[in-house]
Amino acid sequence: MAGIVTIDDPDDPRLHDYTGLTDVELRRRREPAEGLFIAEGEKVIRRAGEAGYAMRSMLLSAKWVDTMRDIIDAAPAPVYVVDPALAEKVTGYHVHRGALASMQRKPPTPAADLLTTARRVVVMESVNDHTNIGAIFRSAAALGMDAVLLSPDCADPLYRRSVKVSMGAVFSVPYARLDTWPAGLATVGEAGFTLLALTPDERAEPLDAVAPHRMDRVALMLGAEGSGLSRRALAASDTWVRIPMSHGVDSLNVGAAAAVAFYAVTAGRPSA
Repeated sequence: MAGIVTIDDPDDPRLHDYTGLTDVELRRRREPAEGLFIAEGEKVIRRAGEAGYAMRSMLLSAKWVDTMRDIIDAAPAPVYVVDPALAEKVTGYHVHRGALASMQRKPPTPAADLLTTARRVVVMESVNDHTNIGAIFRSAAALGMDAVLLSPDCADPLYRRSVKVSMGAVFSVPYARLDTWPAGLATVGEAGFTLLALTPDERAEPLDAVAPHRMDRVALMLGAEGSGLSRRALAASDTWVRIPMSHGVDSLNVGAAAAVAFYAVTAGRPSA
């Protein structure tokens, strides 16, 4: 155990990992470059540790020390205890959950490695909203998807908001980025996956009619909120599929659509 340190200076360099957490552009650049991400709240911090991510440090308000005592005792990382007002000054927002941890990222996983064992894969194109990323990962974990592949311009699954919305599910579902887009989809097809492009286009086949749960290997493609999959991504797919709508509703948001589609893909799936 590295020990508990009380800090009362918001400019203390030991708090560097936690500065400016609300500055999205800054954190997008800093966190991958410095090899860290921020876990917020007791449950998420615990799940990050259980998933094998090494802790760099923790930032707690005093009332959370007893709750986190077992993690503090086991962690070979410093624990910084600060007043809530100081935490807000450092991070840029009121840390109502009272506990933050800076975690070390793992080396990126090559997409080809995931495809060797996965059978039900999510492929996201240009999904750059962190809330949607987190919601999709949570549904993917809950509904039994095996892995997630991201286009180069998708948002970071380990960004604080994504991790928080997913309730730590980003630690449960392995993911990788495709280096090129949409050319990287060829690798998915070559690994034996049927590429299903989810789109509200009326030319698409109803998802249940395609019976994806009976397919040996399925890669379900999702596009960004509003714009959906690009023409190039649609052209690279094997089949366009849609979720039938009623009552004049033309589509669901990408998070809700993902959950419905994941159930269709995994329901009744053969055992591994």
